[in-house]
Amino acid sequence: MTDWSQLSHAYGNAQDISGLLEQAAGGTGERVWRELWSRLCHQGGVYSASYAAIPALTEMAGARPVPERLDPLLLAAAIVSSTDTPWDAPNVRTSHGAQIERLAALAAEALAHPGLASDSTTYVYVLQALLAFEGIEVWGEQLQGINDEEYEVPCPHCDTENFVAIGSYGYFTTLDSMYMRNTEARREPLQPEPLADLSALPARLRAQAMADGHTEVADKIPYVFGHATCADCRNAFRVDEAITARWG
Repeated sequence: MTDWSQLSHAYGNAQDISGLLEQAAGGTGERVWRELWSRLCHQGGVYSASYAAIPALTEMAGARPVPERLDPLLLAAAIVSSTDTPWDAPNVRTSHGAQIERLAALAAEALAHPGLASDSTTYVYVLQALLAFEGIEVWGEQLQGINDEEYEVPCPHCDTENFVAIGSYGYFTTLDSMYMRNTEARREPLQPEPLADLSALPARLRAQAMADGHTEVADKIPYVFGHATCADCRNAFRVDEAITARWG
């Protein structure tokens, strides 16, 4: 049995985590999940109690039908993929390998569930969770830029911060963070990677999204793994390489 009083979370001693997990398992609402996220994955950081919670989160996710498993599934994914860890943190894939394998299977099952058919935002989070459980670095945390419709990355040539817009405002780079207000700032169009040239990961992600009925997600993938032009120095760079360089 876990001695939570010997563990810590974002606000100190973790002895309250046991009660919060019990409430979550009992089907309480959003408040308890906000409390768990705040303590176990605060602004992306994780703690000794975060890893200790993985077995309980796995059990909850596995015991619930797909529409009700997303809370424990996504919190577990955020913990597993976090790079903001304690200095003495164990290798989570060694210490919790069996649970992570189970969580990956649960995420894969959830992706094809009809309940996600009309919710592309949740779909991207679950797809990201699957990548996190599979140990795919960067994209297990940063695929959510598809939901945000934006990545902010430095140009690899001049180091100027570029906003890479991917979605409802268009597909371009700009230096103006207020580009959604139709400012006069320069916009350099993105060039999607040709479908025939997609490497293994983006080809897989696009094929998965297409198969699951999320064509708008699939359409963004070639841009995320495509080519951009810096809106300052006008040199070309790969979007995915800039994302990996910032968060890798």
